[in-house]
Parts: sequence; structure tokens; C-alpha cells
Amino acid sequence: MLADGSVVAVKKSKLMEEKIIDKTKLEQFINEVMILSQINHRNVVKLLGCCLETKVPLLVYEFIPNGTLYHFINQPNEEFPLIWKMRLRIAIEIANALSYLHPAASIPIYHRDIKSSNILLDDKYRAKVSDFGISRSVALEQTHVTTRVQGTFGYLDPEYFRSSKFTEKSDVYSFGVVLVELTTGQKPISSSESKKVVRSLANFFLLSMKENSLLSVVDPMVMNGNAKEEIVAVAKLAKRCLNFKGKKRPTMKQVAVELEWIRSSEEANAIQQSADEDSNTDEMTEALGVASFSTSCSVLKDTVTVFIDT
Repeated sequence: MLADGSVVAVKKSKLMEEKIIDKTKLEQFINEVMILSQINHRNVVKLLGCCLETKVPLLVYEFIPNGTLYHFINQPNEEFPLIWKMRLRIAIEIANALSYLHPAASIPIYHRDIKSSNILLDDKYRAKVSDFGISRSVALEQTHVTTRVQGTFGYLDPEYFRSSKFTEKSDVYSFGVVLVELTTGQKPISSSESKKVVRSLANFFLLSMKENSLLSVVDPMVMNGNAKEEIVAVAKLAKRCLNFKGKKRPTMKQVAVELEWIRSSEEANAIQQSADEDSNTDEMTEALGVASFSTSCSVLKDTVTVFIDT
């Protein structure tokens, strides 16, 4: 907590290893400061400052209280379940942040480590993209950066893994894995009880799509009649994001627009359903009114004298 009462998060860089400065960690620390100083987006965690006066450098961030998306998916809160409407909103917020980082930013930025554990959730459960240690800013005319392969197993773009060339479509692939996590509620990498067989969620999901068995792998927590069409639409989008060929994947801008369209369709369906229910209620009320009026008329016919208050 700072002197003014505001709460912050402090990230301590692991630079010292056996009293020798780890140059890789130092580079990531400097890189994160440089990258985040260029970014101003509501769905990207804010870097408030850094402290260089200590032996080990520190980064100071806004405090994000509700942990990571990974934790929220895999350790669900029974009192506050992660329903489909929330999952779709979070997906849109992540997509908007990445769309901003790619061509929309003054200097395009490739995140290079998009995963659910790098998505933080604030007090209103809004998504905040974090951890830009291995991110790279690129020139407008650049189509890729060539680096040694870095990232997290389960989210790595197969094309990047083979060529060492990271493109904006590599972030799209990683985002596709996050979409599948949100849809299925499963971990990106899992192993059998014997721990001899490791299963990739991306491959498992693509196989289920190929075999038309998507609904059997969807998280039961989000399966209901109203959300089925939206879940299928998001799954088809995730499949395109996970295409083995980067050129065939959509851009993050296209992904963000499509997710917004899916949400608007969902809202339109909800409004239509509500309107239909209101219409049915109106018809019922009108019918009841007619019945009441008819009953009143019959009573009046049987009544000889009618008293009217004046």
C-alpha cells in the first residue's frame, strides 16, 4: 500500500542466481518496462513505475485482486460460477487487447506468451493481459521476429516451433487455446494417471470438432439451451485460430469483431425471447381481461338495479 492508500502489486525480478546477474532475466525486466510504457489499454495491466534503487529491480503494477483466469477456470467458485456470458465477455476483452497490441498500436507488439495464467481478473472480473517479459515490438513493415523459441508448452504455435519465426498469427494461435479453455473448462496440457501420456487440449479439441463431438467436451457449467448456438460459433472460431498454417488464421481484429458479433447475436436472441415472453404475457392478460369483461356483463344482465358512486 502506498502513502496515498492505493494498493499496488510489486514484481521482483529474479536477477541474482548464485550472486551472478542473470542476463536473460535482466533483459526481460528491461523489455517489460519498455513495452508497457508504450501501452495504454483498459484490458492491459498498467505499469505504474519501477524501482532501481534496490539491489534487485522492482516493477510496480496496479493491483488486480481476483487472480488469474487459469485459476478461475480450473478452481471454480461455487458462489460465483464462471457462466457462459462472463466467459464470452472475457474472451472479447482479451481479443480487444491483442487487437490493440498488433496493428492498432503505434508500434505493433507481439505478446508471445498469451495463456490463461497471464490473464488477470480485476474486482469486476474484467480481463487484464499481463507479463510482457518476452514480448517484442516490431516495425510496421515487419511480418515476423526470428528468435529462439520461447513461450509455454500447450500454447505454442506449431509453425513458430518449427521455424523460430514468430508472427502476429502466433499470438492468434495462443489465443485460440485460451478460447478452448473457456469453452471446455480443461487445462491446456494434461496427463494420464500413469503420467506417461501427455494430452494437448488443442489437438483434443480439433479432433472433437472433426468427429462432430464438440458438445461432449464442452464444460457442463456453461451448457444450456440458450448458449448452445453461441458456444458452437465460438468453437468454430477457435478452430480457425488453431489452424496449423498461420496464413489461414484470422487476425486478432477479425477475431474481436466476430466475438462481438456472436455476443450481439446472443443479446438479440435474449431480447427476442424476452419480447416473445412479453407478447405471450400480453396475450394472456388480454384474454383474461376479455374473460373478466364478459363475466361482468353477465352479472349486469342479471342485476336489476346498478348503483354508481358519484
